[in-house]
Amino acid sequence: MKKILLLATCSLFAFACASPKYLTYERFGAKGDGVTDDFPAIIATHAAANEKGLPVKARNGKTYYIGNTVGTAIVRTDVDFGTARFIIDDSNVSVEDRGANIFKVESALEPFTIDGIGSLKQDQANIGRTLPGRCLVEVVNDNRKVYIRFGANQNSGVSQKEFFIADRDGNIEPSSALVWDYEEVTSMTAHPIDGKPLVVKGGIFTTIANQAPSKYTYYGRGIAVERSNVRIEGLSHYVEGELDHGAPYDGFISLDTAADIVVSGCLFTAHKIYKTIGSAGKSVSMGTYDVNAYGCVGVRWENCSQTTDINDTHYWGLFASNFCKSLSLDHCVFSRFDAHQGVRNVTLTCCEFGHSGVQMVGSGTMRIENCTIHRKSLIVLRSDYGSSWEGELIVRNCKLIVPEGAKSVSLLSGSNTGKHDFGYTCYLPERYDIENLVIDDSRVSDKDYQGPMIFGNFKRNAHEEGLYPYIAKGVINIRNVEAASGKPLGVSLEPEMFRDYTITVR
Repeated sequence: MKKILLLATCSLFAFACASPKYLTYERFGAKGDGVTDDFPAIIATHAAANEKGLPVKARNGKTYYIGNTVGTAIVRTDVDFGTARFIIDDSNVSVEDRGANIFKVESALEPFTIDGIGSLKQDQANIGRTLPGRCLVEVVNDNRKVYIRFGANQNSGVSQKEFFIADRDGNIEPSSALVWDYEEVTSMTAHPIDGKPLVVKGGIFTTIANQAPSKYTYYGRGIAVERSNVRIEGLSHYVEGELDHGAPYDGFISLDTAADIVVSGCLFTAHKIYKTIGSAGKSVSMGTYDVNAYGCVGVRWENCSQTTDINDTHYWGLFASNFCKSLSLDHCVFSRFDAHQGVRNVTLTCCEFGHSGVQMVGSGTMRIENCTIHRKSLIVLRSDYGSSWEGELIVRNCKLIVPEGAKSVSLLSGSNTGKHDFGYTCYLPERYDIENLVIDDSRVSDKDYQGPMIFGNFKRNAHEEGLYPYIAKGVINIRNVEAASGKPLGVSLEPEMFRDYTITVR
């Protein structure tokens, strides 16, 4: 009788009596027929895997359907999705449940509060505390607002914050150095960094798009990564069923408060552009992403691309980030690289960027090498955040392909009238080095086109009273820039603004 009861118990919990080396979704009742909602079984599988410390493997050739069951599969062990397919049907998901990601990769290590630190200084080397190990630390001053957005999506800003890595002795890693002074620290939270990498690989995912009204009700419904030291390999994501309306997406891969992340050999899909009424009462296009990162340090994207044409302006784009440091993209083909709220240190190598190009604000060093950019500006400093870059830009061996119909071409563009308080002093780069740049401006349509300019039209009148500071001075070195039009490189149509730069063109 005891033997029968034991066998029944093993069957009930879907475990073989012998210890398995990994778990499958079928062990917990998944059908994999593309029709049955397998999400409850997927959730249960990962819960058991986390408890047993076992990896999870999907069965090749199976198709797992995920409907409107509310929940999230918590992932704390390695996952091999193989060549299995996953259908994520958002067509019936309610707006209330839209934020529940399908998978959440998280750490078993709990975050903790760091107390007793009243202030911090820019580039401070040590926080004056010992830690149990290497941690990703978030510091916040709720009494100062920054990134006070300007324009159609204007807002009142967010609390001053940033993320950095500190070691056991409290030393701040230079790659994540503090950007600002913190006259007051209202909170500090440390997120321990796992020593062992967690690997998520494979899987062919298809999202059936939501049919919600076109409003800023962002959908998650993807893979959230809230753990450091993670590698995502060989994953593919497609989007089907988009209508003439829909709500935007945060990202199928969403990295949040994480360090040391690698996304390799993955394929993504850009979403359609939908319009709504912004906070200024005007019609705006809603940003919707398939990949994004928030509060991350040390993230590398390599050999990744997208299914949609990078120059098709019906689709918004792929990559966006906020409050990140030390981002790198290598051999990626994306419609955009977009850093909203202050990236520090970026490296783009052997990449191609489409109609939205390279857009950012932030600080540190931005390095672009062996890249092709399809836009009328090589680099765009986002005007809604002050067109600010406090640091240097380095461009080597790149090509700028200007789209048909463009009327101007620049190596750096943005806009800052000096009339808006963004919550911080705004800067143009203190150093801008460009070497070996080819500009294909053969399709510029303006008959009065004067040739490519170093600076675009920033529309700032430096003589108006009451301006917020906009620091424009430094050194510019340009060597071997060739334009298809044959026209020489100029400084700007408004050169007076850039009088404090030392410019050398060879």
